[in-house]
Amino acid sequence: MIVFDLSCHEGHRFEGWFSSSTDYADQQERGLLACPSCGSAEVSKAPMAPAVPAKGNTRQEVLPPEAPRQVANTPMPPEVQKALAALAKAQAAALKNSTWVGDKFAEETRKMHYGERDEAPIHGQASLAEAKALIDEGVPVAPLPFPVAPPEKLN
Repeated sequence: MIVFDLSCHEGHRFEGWFSSSTDYADQQERGLLACPSCGSAEVSKAPMAPAVPAKGNTRQEVLPPEAPRQVANTPMPPEVQKALAALAKAQAAALKNSTWVGDKFAEETRKMHYGERDEAPIHGQASLAEAKALIDEGVPVAPLPFPVAPPEKLN
């Protein structure tokens, strides 16, 4: 089977499935093609983007599936909204005097823990494996309840 993007003289676009290019040409010649929107028999192939498969020797990064999230189909109760707002405010206050270190969080936290640099409040990004390794070493870390945008991504 081959799929062509088709269009009529009115500009309606639609797909047509044919057994071959010859089958399309035969049906076109016999007047068997018609626009499903307006019925026009003035149908022609529309420009199509080619389907180019990825090279077989390229490495595709495989990400682990995201853990399912708990969701509800009703609005949050007002007390939950209030609690989340208070938590967001507390996080913002805690980060006010903290420095963003990006993906160097594990490295910088470890340096502070082992006295290789002065202690200071920092925040950044760490993989789950990095966070577990820090905890296993006794380095005090905690996940942030809400995502934080890197400074370069802020308006």
